[in-house]
Amino acid sequence: MTGRPRRCGWIDIPMLRRSLQLSGVNGLCITKLDVLDGLDRIGVCTGYTVDGKPADLVPTGADAVARCVPVYESMPGWNESTLGAKSFDALPANARAYLKRVEALTGVPIAMVSTGPDRDETILVRHPFLQ
Repeated sequence: MTGRPRRCGWIDIPMLRRSLQLSGVNGLCITKLDVLDGLDRIGVCTGYTVDGKPADLVPTGADAVARCVPVYESMPGWNESTLGAKSFDALPANARAYLKRVEALTGVPIAMVSTGPDRDETILVRHPFLQ
């Protein structure tokens, strides 16, 4: 570890949808959930406008991507710590709602959730290789 704060941007659902479309994924692994601890609001990019038209997938081609304007949904954050949570039910209610929203927007269930930088800080929601 570098000692610097762990940071990340808001989740980009259209980019994630495109990746899922290309990869055939059947379970998501959400990492660094603990980075969102303590935020009042959490942004979720649910789509784009491209040349004034709505788009729910990231377009192909660098020129079209450069013209994308993200559309954000705001969700309530949580003040409780997720660090070291050992089960989905042990997560704060708003964290569970956020994860459920990601599932709903992608159509892919969450298989694992990382709640810290260490290997043992991972919640196995469902086995990614068993149906």
